[in-house]
Amino acid sequence: MIEVDLSMVNWARAQFALTAMYHWIFVPLTLGLSFLCAFYESIYVRTGKEEWKNITKFWMTLFGINFAIGVATGIILEFEFGTNWSNYSWMVGDIFGAPLAIEGIFAFFLEATFFAVMFFGWNRVSKKFHLFSTWMVAIGSNLSAVWILVANGWMQNPVGMAFNPETARFEMQSFFEVVFNPVAISKFTHASSSGFLLASLFVLSVSSWYLLRGKHVQMAKKSIVVASVFGLLSSGYVVLTGDESGYEVAQKQPMKLAAIEGFYKGQINAPIVAAGILTPDKKPGDGQDPFIVKVEIPYALSLLANRSLNSFVPGINDLTYGNQAQGIEGVDAKILKGKKALSDLARYKKAQKAKDGPGAEQALTDFKKNQAYLGYGHFDIPEQAIPPVAIPYYAFHIMVSLGSLFPLLFLLFLFYGFKDSLVRQKWLLGLGLISGFLGFIASQAGWVVAEVGRQPWAINGLLPVQAATSNLTAKNVQVTFFLFLVLFTALLAAEVTIMAKQISKGPEEGR
Repeated sequence: MIEVDLSMVNWARAQFALTAMYHWIFVPLTLGLSFLCAFYESIYVRTGKEEWKNITKFWMTLFGINFAIGVATGIILEFEFGTNWSNYSWMVGDIFGAPLAIEGIFAFFLEATFFAVMFFGWNRVSKKFHLFSTWMVAIGSNLSAVWILVANGWMQNPVGMAFNPETARFEMQSFFEVVFNPVAISKFTHASSSGFLLASLFVLSVSSWYLLRGKHVQMAKKSIVVASVFGLLSSGYVVLTGDESGYEVAQKQPMKLAAIEGFYKGQINAPIVAAGILTPDKKPGDGQDPFIVKVEIPYALSLLANRSLNSFVPGINDLTYGNQAQGIEGVDAKILKGKKALSDLARYKKAQKAKDGPGAEQALTDFKKNQAYLGYGHFDIPEQAIPPVAIPYYAFHIMVSLGSLFPLLFLLFLFYGFKDSLVRQKWLLGLGLISGFLGFIASQAGWVVAEVGRQPWAINGLLPVQAATSNLTAKNVQVTFFLFLVLFTALLAAEVTIMAKQISKGPEEGR
């Protein structure tokens, strides 16, 4: 087996996480703000009132700033697959590259075609065609997310492919199976709906600032009403898609579910931990209580995972060391099968090179018996298959806790908005002011749950991260890590500065 520089692997993971987290600052806001712009312009076209045109152009300007910087970080993210993860790109490029190529050719060009009309077509094209262009940008932005999350969903649940021992690559067998992967569908619906929620909170935050300062009052009130309705509907959709996403994780990535719940010992009638503090030095199988203190919801985890109150949910110990009574195979047995698969694959290639037909045929037959465990052959001990528990656990509970507060916030804004007493509710406007920041925290926490929870796999069950990297030294990656850190921080600072100036300037009617 090839020796792997674990320091380089960790730096490559850190760099990719850095890039993805910065990129994810911009993406969800783009997804939601594009639709809010379309809603505001639809009201303008329907009513003919210039104030709605001014509202649309204001939020459209902020959308454009965010969109441009999001594109820059996204391009760097895709290049990293070739620089730091070349083995991954070689082994699954035919599958993973297809949705990304479609995203670039179809969705991105759809956005680009109508983007210019949306921004520069005011008074140059008809109202209806301009509105159509705005809707096309919104749809195109979200179509981009579809294809990106199809690719990511395949990494979480690899389907529609087969391993080719001749080339040592995974090759696509069914494009439609990849596209309609249930994990990809649940990821897209949950990610897009959370983007709608974040954009609604962003509008609340900016509008609350105006109302607290007594500026652009009518514009802020009208913006809040539309955003609150959109945010409230999105909140409900986030709950539904989150439940479906949790179910898919339980079925396809049970170790991730166990990690985000701090769930070590499987049981029937499994509860969900609504809140709790993990035991810091807890190790799998050590007998310590996983929690210092916790508050549980009885039966809820069984219901989430299997749609049955009385079902068994496996914990980290069961999935790592096996549970014979439940028919769960331990990682140690999978490691042995994985190493046998790697050995048989090497034997097959050697026999082929020696033109030993019978030997190659026998080696291939032996390989196919264990090829499903190929990825486990890169591990040495069962514990290597366990993701970090504390990070996804706390990130998940932060996400859920904040997400539970947002619908109440939208309801309060709507209640006082329709009573026309919103300006007097300084406490609520204060909450609204920070709500956008809280939305970004919840959004980032969701990304952390999805990506850290699936560790140590680059492709779930098939390719661990240490086998997916490029042949680089840790120093090479360290240099680019800090270069990207400076670059992305500068881009974020530029966005915040430009947006702050635009917000301070306000909509056209206030100039």
